[in-house]
Amino acid sequence: METAAHSFSIWALFLQADWIVKSIMIGLLLASVWCWAIIANRVATYGKARRDMAAFDRAFASGKPLAELRTDYAGTEASGLSAVFLAAMEEWDKSHAQQAATAGGLQSRLEIALDLAVNEESAELEKRLGILATIGSAGPFIGLFGTVWGIMNAFTAIASAENTSLAVVAPGIAEALLATALGLLAAIPAVIAFNKLNADAGKLIGRLEAFADRLVALLSRQLDAGKA
Repeated sequence: METAAHSFSIWALFLQADWIVKSIMIGLLLASVWCWAIIANRVATYGKARRDMAAFDRAFASGKPLAELRTDYAGTEASGLSAVFLAAMEEWDKSHAQQAATAGGLQSRLEIALDLAVNEESAELEKRLGILATIGSAGPFIGLFGTVWGIMNAFTAIASAENTSLAVVAPGIAEALLATALGLLAAIPAVIAFNKLNADAGKLIGRLEAFADRLVALLSRQLDAGKA
């Protein structure tokens, strides 16, 4: 008797799977969608960060007085280099307002303020990268669990039917392997994107740290020269 019960389309394999394998498949599909949403968000964020840093670099290198530059950026939503710059200028103003602008003390406080600002901006740049790493590392194993569970069900079906023909074995094996395929579908882009985005974030953070060092040196020279 010819049977039409076993279709091998992806949708049919999903419908024929038991609820545990279905849950794993749904979870992996959602993880894949989440992964791509994070990738799109981080790519857009890093592109904006590069443009903002380039614009601030040009303004900073123009020779404009620091007080005037601070006024230009004070009313904006500061991020990246401008946020680091404003953090330094805030500490500079507070120290002078409280007559605590000694060379050693002010430089130490500036370094602390800049470290905090760099750490805050770094955390923003690295946001959600850990999720990509988790999906990339856990996805294949979650899919493998679905595969093992599906194969167990396939062998149970073989035992119940007392028939080892391919028609009995193939549907359960195919359902099981689909879980592994979905695990790889989520994991492979996550791993590739994590490596690329983590490297991009590292470069941006390096620019923040380098600018913080330059700014400390500049303000320290101004203080020593009596230009405060």
